[in-house]
Amino acid sequence: MNIQLSKTQCRIVQHGEGPLLVVAGPGSGKTRVLTERIRRLLNEDKGHFRILALTFTNKAANEMKDRLSETPNIDQRAFIGTLHSFCMEVLANRGKPVGIEKLPSIFESYQDRKQVLSQAVMEDPYLRHKLNIILDAKSQDRRLNSWLDMISAAKNNLYLPEMLDDETERQVYEAYNNGLRVSGAVDFDDLLLLTYRLFQERPKIADFYRRQYRYICIDEGQDLNEAQYQVIRALCGLEHRNVMIVGDKKQAIFVWNGANPKYLDQFEQDFGAKKIFMNDNFRSSQVVVNVAKSLVSEYEVEGQLPIVGSIELIEGMDEQHEASLVLDYIQKLLNEGHRDVEGPITLERCALLGRNRYALSAVEDELNKRQWPYYKQLSAQHESESDLIQDFEIGLRLVVNPFDRLHLSMLLKRWNMREGISYFNQRADDGLSLLSALKKRVSNDDQIAVIQAIESMEWTEQNFKFINAIKYLDDYANNIINQDERALILEDIKIWQKHWDYYLRLQPGGSHTLTSFLGQVALGTTQQPRQEGLALLTVHSAKGLEFDVVVVMGMAEGTFPDYRARNAAALEEEKRDAFVAVTRSKRLLAFSYPKTKVMPWGSKRKQNPSIYLETVGLIKHDKSKKTNAS
Repeated sequence: MNIQLSKTQCRIVQHGEGPLLVVAGPGSGKTRVLTERIRRLLNEDKGHFRILALTFTNKAANEMKDRLSETPNIDQRAFIGTLHSFCMEVLANRGKPVGIEKLPSIFESYQDRKQVLSQAVMEDPYLRHKLNIILDAKSQDRRLNSWLDMISAAKNNLYLPEMLDDETERQVYEAYNNGLRVSGAVDFDDLLLLTYRLFQERPKIADFYRRQYRYICIDEGQDLNEAQYQVIRALCGLEHRNVMIVGDKKQAIFVWNGANPKYLDQFEQDFGAKKIFMNDNFRSSQVVVNVAKSLVSEYEVEGQLPIVGSIELIEGMDEQHEASLVLDYIQKLLNEGHRDVEGPITLERCALLGRNRYALSAVEDELNKRQWPYYKQLSAQHESESDLIQDFEIGLRLVVNPFDRLHLSMLLKRWNMREGISYFNQRADDGLSLLSALKKRVSNDDQIAVIQAIESMEWTEQNFKFINAIKYLDDYANNIINQDERALILEDIKIWQKHWDYYLRLQPGGSHTLTSFLGQVALGTTQQPRQEGLALLTVHSAKGLEFDVVVVMGMAEGTFPDYRARNAAALEEEKRDAFVAVTRSKRLLAFSYPKTKVMPWGSKRKQNPSIYLETVGLIKHDKSKKTNAS
């Protein structure tokens, strides 16, 4: 394959030994550089070694795998995935010294983790008292949320419970961890913390991985947090220096989640890394580049496409009118095309972005009225909406981990079973016997269907036939009389079918275990961001994606920038959010906002256009008007 590279890209691809920091702006071709460097190293360097390619998103990992699919034995010669996926593999294979005996169950959802904490607190007299002295239920709920956030922050800074000064926080952290372990589970933060501990406490294990991976390539370095950076340092030790990190401080939009672009500078200092800048933009039209420059003045572009592009402002009387005008704008492009977009414009080439999911609520209603195909990617994880498939998911967890107290108690409550956890634990030695005990107590057709679907998989620890369960549930759903319920179930089944299809692609010819499958789903590896129809995305879920046409909706003060952004650092991050949103566009860009908005409590409020619309030259801001953010 003959790939055309710029001089700067060639320098990076041809880089050999030693640390390298690549500062890569949007559209500069960083994915191409990463994949071509990996391809060159595997083709030209002699000896038996692997390459570790770590990405921030599964989308980036999947794109890299696709581009390298023609490289012989790529799955054996390189690990390409997120840092969490790599840590999961390390713990599954070498985690015994830190208490991980086998591939762990992951409690990825916030509600699952909160339930673990709630149960742990209720079982501890001291913590139960600390919570119960707060009289009203809402304040108790907020306290649980704050404790859960405290635990996550501690783990992301690699603090163990005994390292906390506050006695109550220490006991909360310990109780939560014990609750996870009783259920044979870990959370996302554990994957990093336990891998760090493993590399630090067992240097020979870290050395094993250093010898295995001669080269390490890391994407989106600006989104690293403390735990992630320290895991990388612990893996590399003092001697491994063949590390390349690609990043861009201007695209750091996850600071709110603990990430910090300072780790780019820290890597340069700690490793003595050579630095190369990629300042070209091979993605976006001139209009898009100019808008991005107006938002972030330090954004420098040396080379760009000779394509003009366009920018539009769409003003609606209210959110419903805004939604209608935005879809009219898209419809016109579908009908007439555009001189700067090659070929016919289809819905798949367009995206609607919002600072948050609520900015897209009205346009979703309008899409349903017009019966346009669309898909949403508003968060990292898909959550099934039908009760039947939610029960099926819990059942799958219990088959592979019958000691999962959390999900067993959840299922018993959902199925209104009076028998407690201990009743079923006494009758279950493994997942199949637990399923058998549950089957004797089910009371309706949906519950029977869930169990029979799982039984149809013919599950063993080494193999299972997931497609049998999908077919069983599909047949069952098609006989449900309630149309709304049937539609929800079939939509959820379709999502699980896609998870399964992609899992098989990820592991062709290998062993397919239910534990591994559920782990990949929990890590988001089986999610495919690009689907059929018009994309509805939050700015954060759009990271790494690109479209010919992008409309950023809800561009009003208080929405974008967010009303909670009050200090300088928060406002800077909001501006970076806008920068990322704009640079998702390859050709055509539009902004929209409603002049009035109905608030959650029912009153109508006037909306002032976002300050960013003035920044990019679309309006003149009236300084005398008080904004909603103030």
